[in-house]
Amino acid sequence: MTTESLIDEAVAADDATDAVTAIDVNSKEKLGESVAVLNTLMNTVQQQVLGRNEVIELAIIALVADGHVLLEDYPGSGKTTLAKALGEAIVADEDSNADSHILPFRRIQFTPDLLPSDVTGVPVFDSSSNAFYFRHGPLFAHIVLADEINRTSPKVQSAMLEAMGEKQVTVDNVTYPLDDLFFVIATQNPLDLVGTYPLPTPQLDRFLFKISMDHIDREAELDVLNTYNSRRHLAGELATVTRSQVLAARQIIDQEVTISPAIKTALVDISRNLRTDDHVLQGNSTRSMVLMLPALQVSAALRGRDYVSADDIELLLPRVLGHRIELAPGVTDIHKVLKENMREPMEMLARSTLS
Repeated sequence: MTTESLIDEAVAADDATDAVTAIDVNSKEKLGESVAVLNTLMNTVQQQVLGRNEVIELAIIALVADGHVLLEDYPGSGKTTLAKALGEAIVADEDSNADSHILPFRRIQFTPDLLPSDVTGVPVFDSSSNAFYFRHGPLFAHIVLADEINRTSPKVQSAMLEAMGEKQVTVDNVTYPLDDLFFVIATQNPLDLVGTYPLPTPQLDRFLFKISMDHIDREAELDVLNTYNSRRHLAGELATVTRSQVLAARQIIDQEVTISPAIKTALVDISRNLRTDDHVLQGNSTRSMVLMLPALQVSAALRGRDYVSADDIELLLPRVLGHRIELAPGVTDIHKVLKENMREPMEMLARSTLS
């Protein structure tokens, strides 16, 4: 091989290395910009909802992971404020041509006499045009607060099932698509069992997380009282993000945050352990693991990593599986059951990481 050929090969190799380096830098920049969007969203909500940083982070993880959240809470614990603050922090793009019926935030108060059309919308006759037009229901929003969802009938819950699972509603055999950014925060009161319809397993499986909200600590509660007046006027002064920024962050995190085969193996092994455990009457579905993957990626991105680690599994797994597993009679400690079934797969994951 001539000297000229060797030089040409060296130059080509250097160019290839530079190209790969440029791609890596560009990917890191994109991921950093996406995380900045999520941090802006988180900071905005945290300024309006005090003492709930963990719940806010989980809600944003679910939002970006294209999931939904079920809050089991006490009345007056800030669920409406959380959902409204999250909705108002996401604004339409300046050059948006989106349908005007899609609002940032809507609240549905579920009652036993609610009808599916009250949630999805209904065809209305217009006498001037002598034709029907569809009046969109409160599901047509980016953030939907489904308040006391277990107080409504199974018929209405079925309408919610289609919306949450397929991002569409069907009325009179006509299907209407919801927005790509569609996020449901549902609540139920853990103490009030009178006049309720327990959520069926298929609908519970549509919620990425179930979060039990305890009362906030003393300092946070004092802070809520001391800043009450000032926080009422914060909404118009806080930073916002656009719908397209949130959707772009979702796509970039999905592309740039790596999930290793060892992580997926650990998830499958944990699920199989739970299904064969005598303390478990019914294990989790495969769908729960599929829904968990993007949530793990968002969790990793928020912690400055471009890869999913065991820490992300330990953080999110109890939130993802807690409402999907039915324990055997006499067994009450779900956390102990999860910990025992996670031990061996997580040890294997740690060994594979070290090797």
